[in-house]
Amino acid sequence: MTQDSENPTTSDAGQQAAEFSENMIKVAEQCQTLVNDFLQQQAKDGGPSDPDPMNIGAAFMELTAQMMADPAKMVEAQMGLWQDYMNLWQNAAKGMLGEGAEPVITPEKGDKRFRGEEWESNQIFDFIKQSYLLTSRWVQNTVNEVDGLDEATARKVDFYTQQFTDAMAPTNFVATNPEVLRETVESKGENLVRGLSNMLDDLERGKGKLAIKMTDLDAFKVGENIAVSPGKVIWQSDLIQLIQYEPTTAQVHKTPLLIVPPWINKFYILDLKPQNSFIKWAVEQGLTVFVISWVNPDLALAEKTFEDYMFEGIYAALDGVKAACGEDEVNIIGYCLGGTLTGATLAHMAANNDERVKSATFFTSLVDFQEAGELSVFIDDEQLGQLEQKMEEQGGILEGAAMASTFNMLRSNDLIWSFVINNYLMGKDPFPFDLLYWNSDSTRMPAKMHSFYLRNMYQENLLSQPGGIEMGGCPIDLRAVKIPVHIISTKEDHIAPWKGTYVATQLYTGETTFTLAGSGHIAGIVNPPSAHKYGYWSNADNPPAPDDWFAGATQHEGSWWPQWGKWVARHSGRKIKARQPGSKDAPVLEDAPGSYVKVRSDG
Repeated sequence: MTQDSENPTTSDAGQQAAEFSENMIKVAEQCQTLVNDFLQQQAKDGGPSDPDPMNIGAAFMELTAQMMADPAKMVEAQMGLWQDYMNLWQNAAKGMLGEGAEPVITPEKGDKRFRGEEWESNQIFDFIKQSYLLTSRWVQNTVNEVDGLDEATARKVDFYTQQFTDAMAPTNFVATNPEVLRETVESKGENLVRGLSNMLDDLERGKGKLAIKMTDLDAFKVGENIAVSPGKVIWQSDLIQLIQYEPTTAQVHKTPLLIVPPWINKFYILDLKPQNSFIKWAVEQGLTVFVISWVNPDLALAEKTFEDYMFEGIYAALDGVKAACGEDEVNIIGYCLGGTLTGATLAHMAANNDERVKSATFFTSLVDFQEAGELSVFIDDEQLGQLEQKMEEQGGILEGAAMASTFNMLRSNDLIWSFVINNYLMGKDPFPFDLLYWNSDSTRMPAKMHSFYLRNMYQENLLSQPGGIEMGGCPIDLRAVKIPVHIISTKEDHIAPWKGTYVATQLYTGETTFTLAGSGHIAGIVNPPSAHKYGYWSNADNPPAPDDWFAGATQHEGSWWPQWGKWVARHSGRKIKARQPGSKDAPVLEDAPGSYVKVRSDG
């Protein structure tokens, strides 16, 4: 008998090693293909037009100069890091000797990267984790504590330093992620082969740029398993389709409700599925609900302006509501950028004695941009100039992928690196998730509109200043808005920080209610009562400072939807027989959700 037949374990081990080596060769071959394809694409495209489109280099040069001006402070910071490492070494030594030791540092609450059991139970990976956390904290604190930087530069340096430390996390590398290592050994490297295949697919789908797949894009279809609330398109222009939803109650309030969503994203975030659809819930409260579905603009609409979005968007929708149900007055909701436009429109209406809007609700909307959140890091003359040049080169349109990448960077661990690990290192396909499908369904934007918005609002903060901007030749003053207003903001919002949205309580001069919901920009709004999640805060007073408002606020459990429902009902008039969508003056054009929302930017 041969040695292998006598010792099958040795034979199996040899076979496994051979299979593993074969798979590693396949990985190497695909790596070579990947690099060659990428280089060919770069050569075809002429390479990057600007090696530093975000103007990051100048910010870090200024940071370095300020650091060099105070070497004693740097020495002090380095000594502090050295002491932290000494403590870590001592704790690691105690752990290896079987002695218990408290960790020198632990992940922040909400940091999902180190949830695996091995990050604590395995001495080596626990050391790697704590070493990374100490170093990233040191880097971030050192940058934050540098004196002499102007506010904009400090903000930019802080943001991109965070991007760097997030990218360097041990979870993002095969050799320092225990879960990936285990999968690599157990699958004999097949995970890396699958991962490279996923990466090649993403590069091909992104036309040479890495378009990370966040969900199963074939698992959802708008109008079939998302955005399914019954309704009809009853009004249409080249910029909008107006949807009227079918009633589910025998009677409805006389005053209809018009929802103005942002055009940076698509409206069906408010109608993902029946269980969490705000639109479905609002219909069930006896409201006649209309929603604007913005077009996904192409080159033919490149000349559209912010003003056009007011006249051909909100004003046109008001005409459509009137034609459909004969009502002169509506209640209106503006969400995010749709809320910014709604605020400007209400001021324009006030200046022209137009009283068609009875009350206004704002979801996570900024009208004062003094505290504009993390997006402000992208707004300076250099970056705006680069963006405007890019839009001009693209024929006057900003491609949807550009804005999607920006928003993803704001939460890079959740929206970039988690998928790098799952798709490329683990070699898995992303899970079907309706919210991430919506997040991937990006939209284009006309250059003139987008440039006006970024420069006049984000950069100059002119909307909040009386007469700061003009719409239709009319100076805008938000203080002229005297109708009842309800502002819904979210506590963990990184796009429209709640303290920034709170400023509007000091601008509008009518009855103004402010409600602060738990969670963030999306989850805090799309929070149905059945979920029993997050909670919200209310306060009958609106003191000038948001911190004072919060100090006097009362916390409530569950969703804010019912509380808002009672508020809007008070402004919605008596009950009448339910209306079916459309009329002689607003004939049904097609079923909801319409055709505009189905046009994707990625083909």
